[in-house]
Amino acid sequence: QLQLVESGGGLVQPGGSLRLSCVASGFTLDYYAIGWYRQAPGKEREGIACILIGGGSTNYAGSVKGRFTISRDNAKSTVYLQMDSLKPEDTAIYHCVAKKWGTSCAPPYEYWGQGTQVTVSS
Repeated sequence: QLQLVESGGGLVQPGGSLRLSCVASGFTLDYYAIGWYRQAPGKEREGIACILIGGGSTNYAGSVKGRFTISRDNAKSTVYLQMDSLKPEDTAIYHCVAKKWGTSCAPPYEYWGQGTQVTVSS
């Protein structure tokens, strides 16, 4: 069974950092583009970061560019999202997503994780 499982969310103060992890099971990440989406209460779902096959190309939404970094370790079937300089508006449920042979960051994505909650508050 193909599955994505996120972890690493939690409560952090403004200006703090968190690193989210997304572990894939049932398939190898080598042939998949991986993205991170987030959804805050009352807001639309937002794609915030993407890393393509091979890991050489990444893309970020303007709201997180310069603060978040996406990376992948195919040997560990894991994708990471390093989040620095967190702001209260980053509070949301964060999902990792995957699509096979992904050569762009555009949706749709075939697989979605259940999500991990990130709360930025003092």
